[in-house]
Amino acid sequence: MAEKVAKAGVKKANGYLYFVDKAGDISRAKMARGRKGKAGKVEKVAKVGVKKAKGYLYFVDKSGDVSRAKMARGGR
Repeated sequence: MAEKVAKAGVKKANGYLYFVDKAGDISRAKMARGRKGKAGKVEKVAKVGVKKAKGYLYFVDKSGDVSRAKMARGGR
């Protein structure tokens, strides 16, 4: 289960990959499809400033907010 960490309300556009960067902000990059060029440059979309904790995966959920989920480790 994922828990919401911060509200940002980012509207997602098609053809872009949205992620939480090292600074804890939401960024996006153009997705490369097949042989249609290379992946685009990274641009910052929203300044959130989330402090990341170890052992969690941070992502941008469907509503455009930052959420986190516990990472499965160990393989048991």
